[in-house]
Amino acid sequence: MKSKQIRMITHGAILAALYVALTYLQNWLLPGTTSAAIQFRASEALCIFALFTPAAIPGLTVGCLLFNISNAGALPLDWLVGTGATLLATTCMYLLRRAALWRIPLPALLMPAVWNAVLVGWELTYYIGEIPFWLNAVYVAAGEAAVLLVLGTALYFALGSRRLQERLFPQGV
Repeated sequence: MKSKQIRMITHGAILAALYVALTYLQNWLLPGTTSAAIQFRASEALCIFALFTPAAIPGLTVGCLLFNISNAGALPLDWLVGTGATLLATTCMYLLRRAALWRIPLPALLMPAVWNAVLVGWELTYYIGEIPFWLNAVYVAAGEAAVLLVLGTALYFALGSRRLQERLFPQGV
């Protein structure tokens, strides 16, 4: 196996492990905040790594799947829907990584809010049924947007200001 492939697998595995660990830590410190209708999953800020490396796409997708499977509060449909939302969001983020407004990759940062609003909003409507889809979608989008626009943007600029992204993800990865 080439060193580039090994580096990609390693980066993806590290991001998956970080996603699971951070989500469990938050769930332990603030029960219910990672899986409720209005959720603020801080580990979603790791999605910004899709702006620097394609390894974030499978890494964060696997991390989301592992947390959802191992979390007692997650329902089986969430294994597919929540994980699919992460896959679609990180893929779109990678594709939009060069699109920026005011030097901020705003279109990319909004992708988790868009995909989770549609998919997880539908899932919540399917399971709960009492709240209309559009309201579930707004709740999910608000939580995702808050995480990405606050924590994600801070992490993006922290990595960029010290050029850490170049050391972590050298060109060609």
